[in-house]
Amino acid sequence: MTSPEAREKAVTDAVAYRRELVNEAIVEQLPVEHPERLYEASRYLLDAGGKRLRPAMVLLVGEALSDVVPRSVDYRAFPALDGDDIDLMAAAVSIEVIQTFTLIHDDIMDDDDLRRGVPSVHREFDLSTAILAGDTLYSSAFEIMLRAGATPDRALSAMDVLATTCTEICEGQALDVEFENRPDVTTEEYLEMVRKKTAVLYAAAAVIPAHLLGADDEVAEALYGYGIDVGQAFQIQDDVLDLTVPSEVLGKQRGSDLVENKRTIITVHARQQGIDVDGLIGTDDVDAVTEAEIDAAVDRLHEAGSIEYASQHARELTERGKERLSVLPDNESRTRLEQLADYLIERGY
Repeated sequence: MTSPEAREKAVTDAVAYRRELVNEAIVEQLPVEHPERLYEASRYLLDAGGKRLRPAMVLLVGEALSDVVPRSVDYRAFPALDGDDIDLMAAAVSIEVIQTFTLIHDDIMDDDDLRRGVPSVHREFDLSTAILAGDTLYSSAFEIMLRAGATPDRALSAMDVLATTCTEICEGQALDVEFENRPDVTTEEYLEMVRKKTAVLYAAAAVIPAHLLGADDEVAEALYGYGIDVGQAFQIQDDVLDLTVPSEVLGKQRGSDLVENKRTIITVHARQQGIDVDGLIGTDDVDAVTEAEIDAAVDRLHEAGSIEYASQHARELTERGKERLSVLPDNESRTRLEQLADYLIERGY
């Protein structure tokens, strides 16, 4: 059995290889054209980097389904299960473009200054341009998905997933905002929120290749479930990291979710243990909070078992997600998908 370090290196190398290909395809699929300022703003965060976990998942699922040898295929002429070729890379880029559209609009709503180590789009350009850039990415994602060149019925299935996913992301964001003013949020409500806000895009990344390549319904359902499980685990791990990773590593103030009264599975659990969550931090100003206040709050949450509860829940979701991959052929890409699920909850940040 390989060591955890070797498994992490295997999956990070696999993602890195596919990330470079996705980066090249983004330039081709979303060129900067007239009006230049709009498309420069649309490409701005895409060019700033990103892990590209979701598009890598698209490519890995396609490889696993078609049982091909990684690095031996052209993603732009990828073999479907019945022998026809599709442009799987277009589908991968489409998913990343949707992710970026949500980031631009999230930053506007939260009035955040930074994203991926650079000024947010509405800071670098202006508010109106940022809104238009997000809208442009949203519509462009559907155009790019159509370029996959699947048969009409398969293309329709993929587009249906993409459209439903975008609606659910907005619903999840609305719930997240609503929860800030509700002290009685339950664990079930929180999980519904993160399923919609975060996990459905991972689910889309996992199931869209199945639709485009012609997999049966049982396989598609299992892959969608894999994406939901690991996507929820990913968001729960983000909740944990927001409290446990130093600010300089996070790239933002540690504990900002707590300061801004964001509902997380940690604070929901702590409230159920009788902790006055709203009183843990003496300010709602992220710039004014001290590291000592964050340390004291984290200690209380540890004492309540809330951070450990969140971590355990993420592990259970991850294991369930990995079990769903049994519908795939036993090959290298399926192994990488299992390792990717582990990586999403084991990453330092």
